[in-house]
Amino acid sequence: MFKQIVVGVDGREGGRDALALAKLLVAAGGELTLAHVAPGGAHAHAGAGAAYEAVEAERAEALLQTVREETGAGAHLRWRGSSSVGRGLHELCEMIGADLVVVGSSRRGLLGRVLIGDDTSAALNGAPCSIAIAPTNYSRQPAALREIGVGYDGSPESAHALSVARMLAAASGAKLSALEAVSLPSEAFLGPGAADNTPRRLIEDARRRIAALGDVEPRAAYGQPAEELALYSASLDLLVVGSRGYGPIGRLIHGSTSQQLAHSARCPLLVLTRTASPSAAECRDLIRRSP
Repeated sequence: MFKQIVVGVDGREGGRDALALAKLLVAAGGELTLAHVAPGGAHAHAGAGAAYEAVEAERAEALLQTVREETGAGAHLRWRGSSSVGRGLHELCEMIGADLVVVGSSRRGLLGRVLIGDDTSAALNGAPCSIAIAPTNYSRQPAALREIGVGYDGSPESAHALSVARMLAAASGAKLSALEAVSLPSEAFLGPGAADNTPRRLIEDARRRIAALGDVEPRAAYGQPAEELALYSASLDLLVVGSRGYGPIGRLIHGSTSQQLAHSARCPLLVLTRTASPSAAECRDLIRRSP
């Protein structure tokens, strides 16, 4: 489905998980690029100059070649020095013209994420293209797309996610479902009209909205979106969500469902950014090539 995929590789198992997912999402005739970001780069060693660049290039090239040989992936190799893994991956995506970047899920606990930072979250923040996140140990499991799910709430972002998921399902022969998580503040259950705001009624209304979309199995749950989508993901082979693209301040105020799912989803997660997505023509081409 995706024509140009950048796969984040750091020599640990997360990079192999990401590569396994990328192989599943690449379109016929598409290209994979194994990418390694060297934190700091030459900017952090101004006195070293060319000598430091040469050492880093050799180390990165050896790491990438090892992963390519061990996995048998037909992929290009690229590395870049940067002040952060997220920024380095974004820069490589822009240089290559990637339509998807794939990374492995963070293996750090909450304390580790606070003290050390989180490369997965860094890759999500401001990504110039769509991003996919492979769960821990994904490379050790047989990869397949049997059911694709969508986080749906009626927003333009979720409608776009549904459109892309439809194309993926058609190309892979997967079942397609969508879930809407509904909730209301406590005051909504008081006063006139409160009978229409019961959880059961809200869930029924959500199911009807999704059923009206056609060719999608409707799912609905009462609760916080990130929590309900994480539970829903346990039955899926891929969860597709849209990103509202809040800036740093917006994330502090509103939180981010996609950021939370990056750590809690139980299947691969595909986050479609506002700025980039695979074209319908590319998806139709993949569908025609599919058996």
